Amino acid sequence: MTVEKWIQLSKESREPIYHQLEKQIQAWIAGGQLPPGTLLPSIRSLSKKLEVSMITTRRAYQNLEHKGFVLTIQGKGTFVQDIDASLKQQVKVSTVYDILEKALVTALNYNYTTEQIEEIFHEILHSHTNSD
Repeated sequence: MTVEKWIQLSKESREPIYHQLEKQIQAWIAGGQLPPGTLLPSIRSLSKKLEVSMITTRRAYQNLEHKGFVLTIQGKGTFVQDIDASLKQQVKVSTVYDILEKALVTALNYNYTTEQIEEIFHEILHSHTNSD
């Protein structure tokens, strides 16, 4: 599967598109779905497929490079870097935390009680841990 098929951007979100893109690629690198040495799509190609500006994609790639997740080699492309275990763990924790926080805020906005939220959480957890 190609990187662009994994990306889910929300233009309705308050979070900037470049940040959504950056966080998703970071999470895939930390989770091992994008192993070190993987060639990422070019800025032009990814921008076109995602229907976002090249400036948006460039900013995400530059931020990823600044943080050490990728390395751009002129004339060759942008490659996933090998990151250390503590950074992988930090990204995993923050990604899961952010997703759970958004889900909880949504549930609270729908006036779910703590007990209802816990019940839903346990149902989902149970369905995924028993399906293995």
